[in-house]
Amino acid sequence: MTRWFCSFWAEEDTWFYFEVGTDGWISRQVELQGPARKPTAAACLAEWQSAQAAGTLAQYEAVFGATAEAPVQEWDGHEPHDLTLYEFETVWRTARAACRARAGNRPTHGA
Repeated sequence: MTRWFCSFWAEEDTWFYFEVGTDGWISRQVELQGPARKPTAAACLAEWQSAQAAGTLAQYEAVFGATAEAPVQEWDGHEPHDLTLYEFETVWRTARAACRARAGNRPTHGA
């Protein structure tokens, strides 16, 4: 069963929002940093894997970041707060839009 939760990590002043599959691996992850909760990542594991296979991983990570590289059950110190799918999707859509907008505002190489 898929589940959604968030966790605040004070040492990084970051909220992490996760969609976790039945295998414990993160399928989608959002990171919001600082008091303004600025989106710094909104990554999807399937997209990340596709970008890796296509040789465009650096570009993907520059825009959306990456998902965690360990199953949730292997993490120490996280205190999850359960979310509904709706709550996760709201944060996901907002963070994705912010990541895309930020990427669109970056100067292109050589410009």
